[in-house]
Amino acid sequence: MNFEFTDMKRLTESLPGTRAAALLALALMTGALPAAPALAADASPTPAWVATWQASPQPVWGADFLFSAHVPSELRDQTVRQVARVSLGGQRLRIVLSNAYGKQPLTVAKTTVARPRQGSGDGALADDSLRAVTFGGQEAATILPGASLVSDPVALPVAALSQVAVSLYLAHATPIDTFHWDGRQTGWLVSGDQTRAATLRLTDRARQSTTARPLLTGIQVETAQAARAVAVIGDSITDGATASLDQDRRWPDFLAARLAPHGVAVVNAGISGARLLSDGMGVNALARLERDVLAQPGVRSVIVLLGINDISWPGTAFAQHAEPPTLASLTAGYRQLIAQAHSRGIRVVGATLTPFEGALPGTPLADYYQPGKNALRRQVNDWIRHSGAFDAVIDFDAALRDPAHPARIAARFDSGDHLHPGDEGNRAMADAVALDALLPGLGAH
Repeated sequence: MNFEFTDMKRLTESLPGTRAAALLALALMTGALPAAPALAADASPTPAWVATWQASPQPVWGADFLFSAHVPSELRDQTVRQVARVSLGGQRLRIVLSNAYGKQPLTVAKTTVARPRQGSGDGALADDSLRAVTFGGQEAATILPGASLVSDPVALPVAALSQVAVSLYLAHATPIDTFHWDGRQTGWLVSGDQTRAATLRLTDRARQSTTARPLLTGIQVETAQAARAVAVIGDSITDGATASLDQDRRWPDFLAARLAPHGVAVVNAGISGARLLSDGMGVNALARLERDVLAQPGVRSVIVLLGINDISWPGTAFAQHAEPPTLASLTAGYRQLIAQAHSRGIRVVGATLTPFEGALPGTPLADYYQPGKNALRRQVNDWIRHSGAFDAVIDFDAALRDPAHPARIAARFDSGDHLHPGDEGNRAMADAVALDALLPGLGAH
């Protein structure tokens, strides 16, 4: 048999399926057709995208809510400049915008990214770092209601644990329905198109700062080979409610510093006021799990630190007439979250709920703590530690509690409100994480 490949292809196409398959097999065995070339053993790694920063989207609430939203209801002919610290770096990046809770399409007229000027603190940009951002090759982009939008890749090399400034120009009336409330980072709302301004300028409409994050929900980087990410789904303790402003001292920030040398990213899916079973200042955990964790590129493991608001909101100004959850309802919620993550091959690490006796004194939420609520917290922690439902457990309760008074956070870790850890408490939480519990093989460094 001395057929060329094209001859064999022509012949087999004219035969019934079974006879054609047999003839092809015979040709391969007798050498009439060359075997498929072997893959090179030293093939170069394939670049891949990984989530490196996140601000989980929330619906903007009305003026009658307990807390101010810190954003205007509408922006028009204004530039929004936000700064974010990435966990892993890369040679190229892309940004993610969200209109998750919007009721109409939103148009972003122009977008840029740059590195912030070192130590400026006022939104100024580093020289020669400004890059235009496009979406499908176009400068302007429309985000449909309920949708998100991923930009084209931008050739701006960023180092691990470095900052990126993102500027969005909203030329027309743009209702702000989607945001992240507690960014713990100063951003700016300024008049006109200042997306390319190295230094933001004041006009007759005064410059306004905000710690909320409108529209911007994610940053991804391209790494030389596929990188892994750890997501953290949590509430205000994870969101960094009392961490020092503009200092990147949330506990996931400290964890990111530990994981960056291992080439592992950390994405913070914390929302202040978040709950496992109910909506509140954001939707319930199962409603946002796909968007905030499972769909994030590169995520291989998720830490779950949720439940304290489920236990403590009922009876407060947040949920005055709500019934408290039961241990069974909470554990069912955890099990469902675990099942959904496992179905996508993602490892799930449970974290115990931290002490909170005396929480939020002198505030409208002074009844957040009650002895019965603490009893339920202890039952939940016992289940997290001993049920075997999680792939691994981080004992944040043990890491933060006062040994002489275990229902309270130790004074050196307390922010002062007896609920949220301060910067040193956040550092202690990150240090309590065994890295090989997150991704086996990393080692406990």
